[in-house]
Amino acid sequence: MDGLRAMREARYAERAARAAAPVAPPRTARAAPRPAEAEKPPAEPVVADTVPCGHRNMGGRTCTREQGHAAKSHRYS
Repeated sequence: MDGLRAMREARYAERAARAAAPVAPPRTARAAPRPAEAEKPPAEPVVADTVPCGHRNMGGRTCTREQGHAAKSHRYS
């Protein structure tokens, strides 16, 4: 029993020391903007016939087919 008690007290002391040690803030990686991305032309406006259907299912997913599609089923993503 003395050995178990010693192990338990050693673990307790280790955890207490770890909790008392200062924690460094997590590092955030900042990537420099790529030259190709900086020179990218602005996106084209959405053409009226490619507007998505917009129907939502019970799970919150949206239909990706074109608006007013003839298909009876929807494609969700």
